[in-house]
Amino acid sequence: MARQSVFAHAYAVIMAGGSGTRFWPLSRRQHPKQLLEFFGHGTLLEQTVARLRAIIPPERVYVYTNKLIWNEVCRRLPKVPRAQIVAEPAARNTAPTLGVAAHEIIRRDPAGVMVILAADHTISKIAEFLRVLEAGCLVAAEPGKSIVIGLKPTRPDTGFGYVRLGPLEFRKRGQGIYKVEKFTEKPPLARARRFLASGRYLWNGGMFIWRASTLLENFARHQPRMADQLAKLAAAGGANSTGSFEQLFPRFEKVSIDYAIMEKISDIHAVAADIGWNDVGSWEVVYALSQKDNDANVRPARSLCLDSRGNLIVAKRTFVTAVGVQNLAIVETDDALLICPRERSQDVGKAVEAMKKAGQEELL
Repeated sequence: MARQSVFAHAYAVIMAGGSGTRFWPLSRRQHPKQLLEFFGHGTLLEQTVARLRAIIPPERVYVYTNKLIWNEVCRRLPKVPRAQIVAEPAARNTAPTLGVAAHEIIRRDPAGVMVILAADHTISKIAEFLRVLEAGCLVAAEPGKSIVIGLKPTRPDTGFGYVRLGPLEFRKRGQGIYKVEKFTEKPPLARARRFLASGRYLWNGGMFIWRASTLLENFARHQPRMADQLAKLAAAGGANSTGSFEQLFPRFEKVSIDYAIMEKISDIHAVAADIGWNDVGSWEVVYALSQKDNDANVRPARSLCLDSRGNLIVAKRTFVTAVGVQNLAIVETDDALLICPRERSQDVGKAVEAMKKAGQEELL
C-alpha cells in the first residue's frame, strides 16, 4: 500500500496545553515549554507539525491548547485552520480532550484515524518516526484496534510510564507489532531497573493511534458517563460552539487517557520504536542534548566560565561569569534567575508550586 493511501484518513491531534513548569523561569503560563526554541528551527510545537508535513497536511491537524497561548499558537501555525486550534476553557487532562477530538474527526471522516502526539517532544530520526506511524496506521485502521508507540528505554527512568510487551504478532513496514500485556505508571527505581533488565518493557511516551470510532466505542464501554457528556457536547456543536464548549467542558472529570481507557482495553498493540525521542522534561535534558564547550559547559557566546565545568547557562542579555562552579543550571530572564544543581532540575516544578503558594503569581 502506498504511503499516501496509508495516511489518507489520518488526522494528527497535538496536545499543546501544558505549562512546562520545570522550565521556569523561561517557561511561563503565557509562554510555556512548547513555545520555546531549544533545538533546531522554530518552537517545539512548530517542529511537531513540521515533522508530519510529508504525511499529514496542516488541514488535517488539530491542536488543543489553552486560552492564554491560543493567539500565539495560531500565529506560529498559520497553515492550520483556526477552527482546528482549540482553546480549552479548563485543564481536564488528556481523556476529555481526545474524546472531543474524536467527535470532531468522526463528523468529518467516519473512517478517520487519530494520531496522538505531544507538542513538546523532540524526535531526531524522522524517517524512522514516519515508518512507525505508517505501521501504526495500518494496524489502527482496523476497527477496534489501538496502538501505543512504545519507546525503547535507555535508562531506568521513574518519570515515565512503561508498557509490558507480549508476543510479537506481526510486522508492518518493517516494524514489530506486539501485543500489550500491561501498563505501569511511573514505577519506583528498583522496579524500573527490573523492567529495563528484562527487555520486555517500553516507555509509554503518550503517542497513540486509533480510529476515532474505536476511541468512542472504548469510551462507551469503559467511561459511560464521560461518553454521554462527550455526545452531549458534540450534539451542541463541539469545540466550535463557544457557549456550549465553555459551559460543558469544565464539567468533565480531570483524567488522563492512560487511566481512563488504555489500562482497561484488551485489543491494544505496541510498535517498538527507536526514533531518537526525548520528552525534553527538564533543564538536565536540555544540557544533555546541547552542544558543549571544551569544559563540557553549555553557554552563550557572551559568557565566561573560569575553572568551571559541566554547567548549563541560559542568558540573553546578561553577561554571565561562572567561577569555580560545576554542574549547575543557571537560567536568567528579565525578571528572574534560577540557580540549581543540574541533577536537581526536575525539582524546579516544586519551586514553581512554592512560588504559587507564596502568592508570587506575577513570576509564573
